[in-house]
Amino acid sequence: MAKETPRTRRVAEQLQRELAETIRDEIRDPRVGSVTVSGVQVGRDLAHAKVYMTVLGADAAASEEAASVLNNAAGFLRRELARRVRLRTVPAMRFIRDPSFDRGAHLTNLIDRAVDEDAERGNNE
Repeated sequence: MAKETPRTRRVAEQLQRELAETIRDEIRDPRVGSVTVSGVQVGRDLAHAKVYMTVLGADAAASEEAASVLNNAAGFLRRELARRVRLRTVPAMRFIRDPSFDRGAHLTNLIDRAVDEDAERGNNE
């Protein structure tokens, strides 16, 4: 998206809070489960928003399925946000699985493996 301005940052933060609450309270699909909205990027014209999300305790396939379900429910979520947020137009949303959680888990595994290998070397010496 384009360069972030203070207004787009405020709108993105408010959308993130309201979306998380709306998904938790209004979406009853079991595939969505415990979705965490990790970030929102709003375009300068406030017409489009990328919503980064992850499903806690789920693999990549389940997270992609949850993103698909939320993309199908984007119109409903947009209407609900229009009721909750005072904006001239609520951005059209696209839900994207947040890869940063996967990278974080991968790095944690690498660190744990390195610590275990160091501990084994220390015991063998």
